[in-house]
Amino acid sequence: MIAQVVPLTRTRAVKGVFDYRLDDGADVAVGSLVRAGFGGRSVLGVVAAVRERSDLPDERLSGLDAVLPARLPADLVELASWMAREYCSTPARALSVLLPPGTARELGEKRVLVARATDAGRAALADPAVPLTGGQRSALLRLVTADRVVAASVGTELLRRLEGRGLVTLSREAVGRRPARHAVSSALAAAPALTGEQERALAAILASLARRGAGGGGEPGGFLLHGVTGSGKTEVYLRAAAAALAAGRSVIILVPEIGLTPQALARFEARLGDLVAVMHSGMGEGARRDEWMRMARGEARVCVGPRSAVFAPLSDLGLIVVDEEHESSYKHEGDPRYDARWVAARRASVHGAVLVAGSATPRPESFESLRRLRLASRVDGRALPAVEVLDMRGLHHPLHPATRLALADVRRAGAKAIVLLNRRGWSNFISCGDCGHVFMCPNCEVALVFHRAGRPSVACHHCGHREPVPERCPSCGSVSLARHGAGTERLEHDLLDTVGGSATAQGESFPVLRLDADSVGIDARARILERFAAAPAGILLGTQMVAKGHDFPDVALGVVLDADATLRFPDFRAEERTFALVTQLAGRAGRGGSGRVLVQTMAPDARPIVFAARHDSDGFVQGELARRRALGYPPFSTLIRIVCSSPEAAAAGAAAASLRQRLEPTDAYSVLGPAPLFALRGRARVQIVVKAGDRAAAIAAVGAAVDVVAGAKAHRGVAFSVDVDPQ
Repeated sequence: MIAQVVPLTRTRAVKGVFDYRLDDGADVAVGSLVRAGFGGRSVLGVVAAVRERSDLPDERLSGLDAVLPARLPADLVELASWMAREYCSTPARALSVLLPPGTARELGEKRVLVARATDAGRAALADPAVPLTGGQRSALLRLVTADRVVAASVGTELLRRLEGRGLVTLSREAVGRRPARHAVSSALAAAPALTGEQERALAAILASLARRGAGGGGEPGGFLLHGVTGSGKTEVYLRAAAAALAAGRSVIILVPEIGLTPQALARFEARLGDLVAVMHSGMGEGARRDEWMRMARGEARVCVGPRSAVFAPLSDLGLIVVDEEHESSYKHEGDPRYDARWVAARRASVHGAVLVAGSATPRPESFESLRRLRLASRVDGRALPAVEVLDMRGLHHPLHPATRLALADVRRAGAKAIVLLNRRGWSNFISCGDCGHVFMCPNCEVALVFHRAGRPSVACHHCGHREPVPERCPSCGSVSLARHGAGTERLEHDLLDTVGGSATAQGESFPVLRLDADSVGIDARARILERFAAAPAGILLGTQMVAKGHDFPDVALGVVLDADATLRFPDFRAEERTFALVTQLAGRAGRGGSGRVLVQTMAPDARPIVFAARHDSDGFVQGELARRRALGYPPFSTLIRIVCSSPEAAAAGAAAASLRQRLEPTDAYSVLGPAPLFALRGRARVQIVVKAGDRAAAIAAVGAAVDVVAGAKAHRGVAFSVDVDPQ
């Protein structure tokens, strides 16, 4: 017997499987993780197939160095193969993102010394004649009550003495490294009555689940749960998940951000209990490994998490939910540059599962391809908040006078507000007032952003470069340096000056809480959200994080600053993103009562802002689809971006030119470029964009061309990045 192994190397030129001899009785199957000799060293690999014999002579075959205990499910091995083809990557790179956490370090179970009371120990506790110190009696009482206790939490030496008397036993046992759970409100466990719209949407999903479970077909592509903010999409997910579990099937729930995971996890745990697992990169590696193993063993049947949770090792999937499906965070930035929404659709198809994508602002791609289930009203019957567009032309202060008055009203009333400014830091850039020099990142062709919090500095938001705040201009020596623009850090300061730090009608303080990428870690962000939820009044200020799926019933005011900023991006999705950002923030207001939304903009007549002010999602998407159909943009075509990067601009340009020669336009696709991009992390970049009517043909052509050019000696040192469906 031989194992066909995919060595997990990053080299694009290494593709395919390599044969290794199996010892008699070796426990190896598709998905087994192994170590094998390759290129003069022992590398991690995944078994892609097991065969009776090899095409190579026996003397050329070597055995495996080791077989690791963890194993990828066979369907995930097939998924990796599909991802490699779909995203012009390699099987090794695709498999690398699917591996069980801790595989590279061969992280095993966590084993600790555990104590248990013996029958003699129980008897001694009940017999006053048995001599026991106060500490020993207390330890025995704890063991009898808890059945088993980690020895270190009681005192190992004390327990060793009790073990010597036969009163306790000590043994090394595996313990699960469960991630920290956030407090679950008892109210979350109760299932509210459904509205008529929710009942109809749920009935359609359950009917599809029943047909697929019976082996029949289902609606191709799944469902789009198109519901306004506050319409109860999560309750539909919960009921559908419970039905899938009752049918013996498993469930994946995707959320767009790590910061939203605790909220979603609390809701699903409250209703579905210990069957729920969580996976995200903010967890420790040991906890992620143990959650992965719980799912692989079938102990957990529901996985909640952001993008990478789409690879949960669950068998017999019945339901995959993609919440807030419009979010670009579902796109992976590394190779392979997969889209979790597309991967979810693939897994649903393979497993015969029901796919449900939910959003108040769906992508045109989903609007066009999925069967729509509409939730047009909020569950409490309240109207969506009134939206007022404020014209900022001619004004220079970050806050419009009407915004300042509205925030003052919120403060006096002891209410809450959410303020969104999708730009962090204090100032956008610093320039010399005499010669105009702009302080730039030494690694990227972008301006450095001024941050005042902590130790003041200027930083690059692309590569992370940070340096002290300049005191004089390096070009002319002038000390006349000017700061331009405002980010969340400066706005926090302005809000504290104007409305923060004073008393509300209830006599409580009025905090201003900032939530952006400068907030340290998922736990810190969760604490900020918990503080805002618990506070009787205050302001939550932040970047787009504050607009994503949060449910605060007592927010009276929503404010969007610089709402047209995203319209200035050179991206055909700019209008879609602007509409989504404004609409999503507007949806955070007025959930528990009357609400008001203010939208500050330099472009008050811009189409996405006008439609967002009307809460007209259907009208915006239909207009966007008409525009894209006329211009041949997705969903009516597929875009593929290829970026060649190198420390030398000439090398990147030569590689791009070589690619362009191999990608002659055909009836299946057209080719744009090469065109230069701004340098990033010390590398010059040149891009080519392929616009295709035939997705499969274009992907195949791009993959073949990149393989040839990347493998040429003339282009050594050039990195090639292929992005199918770039965001």
